[in-house]
Amino acid sequence: MHQARSPRPGIGGRPGRVALILTAILTAVVVGIAAFSIGRLSTLADAPPSGTSAEAGFARDMQVHHNQGALLAMIVRDRTDDPELRLLAYDIATTQAQQSGQLFGWLTQWGLPQAGREPSMTWMTRPGRSGEEHGHSATPGAALAMPGLATGAQISELSAASGVEAERIFLTLMIAHHEGAVEMAEGLLDRSDNETVRAFAQAVVTSQSSEIELMTGMLAARG
Repeated sequence: MHQARSPRPGIGGRPGRVALILTAILTAVVVGIAAFSIGRLSTLADAPPSGTSAEAGFARDMQVHHNQGALLAMIVRDRTDDPELRLLAYDIATTQAQQSGQLFGWLTQWGLPQAGREPSMTWMTRPGRSGEEHGHSATPGAALAMPGLATGAQISELSAASGVEAERIFLTLMIAHHEGAVEMAEGLLDRSDNETVRAFAQAVVTSQSSEIELMTGMLAARG
């Protein structure tokens, strides 16, 4: 059974909140369609990336990131009766699953394996045009931490919760998750001239930044 809800300050009525969620979803859809269209049109103009390129590393690592995002969203969708959060969770799950498939398809199209020879996130250790790096692994050859990923313990905590408790856990985890995805997308934009992948990365920055703002307000309303 879901725990009883207490009044939430600052919501301003369901119609207004639903409108905000629908606006965020529409933004993600429009931006995603634009990125996909640009990607299809520019495929022939872009040279296939190498196996150790930022584009290949981004495609591999963002698949992992998006797949977990879809998982978290589907978990909370089954543990809340809040229609607004269920709507947002469904959008996150379907959008990130679709984008993960698109990234998989790119690697196949480029003739590259889904698993790289280097540890995950290695591409983010190489300076971009800004000169910034994500950070270096303390252990040579070890995978770097992927920003924003939830731990196994956090996923278990979400899976065991329900109602408002599950909503708070999910929103906290997904805000951090989206912030990590934005960091990775901005890292790609700093390291790539491939218009196909840049359009996708910019779509991630735009849509997930919008959802971070929305979820921050939803979390604050839950106290």
